[in-house]
Amino acid sequence: MRTVTITGTRRTGHKTTAEYADLFELYLGPFAQGAHFYIGGAAGIDSLALLWLADRTAAAITIVAPSTMGRQPVEAQEAVARSRGRIKEVVELGAAELSAPAYHARNRWMVERTSMTIGFPHATEPSTGTWQTIEYTAEQRKPRLIVPV
Repeated sequence: MRTVTITGTRRTGHKTTAEYADLFELYLGPFAQGAHFYIGGAAGIDSLALLWLADRTAAAITIVAPSTMGRQPVEAQEAVARSRGRIKEVVELGAAELSAPAYHARNRWMVERTSMTIGFPHATEPSTGTWQTIEYTAEQRKPRLIVPV
């Protein structure tokens, strides 16, 4: 089974839901058959990708929160609740403080359990958790697909 980390910007208001659906069809769709996706459980790309995968594919989905889902943004909590029947597992890593180190630890946890990463960075944000995840994937000598949004 192919395992894939999805990472991406939280800033998604500059495109419509339909535009993201088209991007996911092009860049997640080809990997979805028989795949298991690991998604960070945040707002933005994480929530949009979760909803698209849950609605349009039969792929397995694991949500990974740096602390608990109760401490995630409302948008993310709602996406997880809406997709609950399609989610294989929710992993809560239990970080005491939601900070960059907690998010980076979550990102490394996902990359270490998957065979590749698909990243959707915001084009104007070069230093983000999305890029940290993509760079960690490269350090692990795993393939990555980068789709700027």
